[in-house]
Amino acid sequence: MSAKKGTYGTSLVDDKGMTLYVFDKDTKNKSNCTGACAEGWPPLLDTAAPTASSGVKSNLLKTTTRSDGKKQVTYNGHPLYRFSADQKAGDANGQAVDAFGAKWYVISPEGKKITTKPTSDTGGGY
Repeated sequence: MSAKKGTYGTSLVDDKGMTLYVFDKDTKNKSNCTGACAEGWPPLLDTAAPTASSGVKSNLLKTTTRSDGKKQVTYNGHPLYRFSADQKAGDANGQAVDAFGAKWYVISPEGKKITTKPTSDTGGGY
């Protein structure tokens, strides 16, 4: 897992560069996304201890056990997911989507959901 600058500022991505999301319906270290929800928003699973790369705080990176017994990666207590409509690295089509009873957001390297509007990648204004 690493941090990458994109449409919503710097956010977390998996080892393939796919955007990671958090679900407002989840509670600390507990996923509330199963069944059809987990098909549309596949949980980020890891059988071993997850590893932090560039920009990721390893002390915030852990796993939690899902209701099906699988280990889901968490960051600052937030279970992490991908979005099935993201086709390529850098896509963030799931940002602020309201689905399965709550909203979905990209997550910052500080471990907080990002709710800001898209930023420009032109480099201006910083």
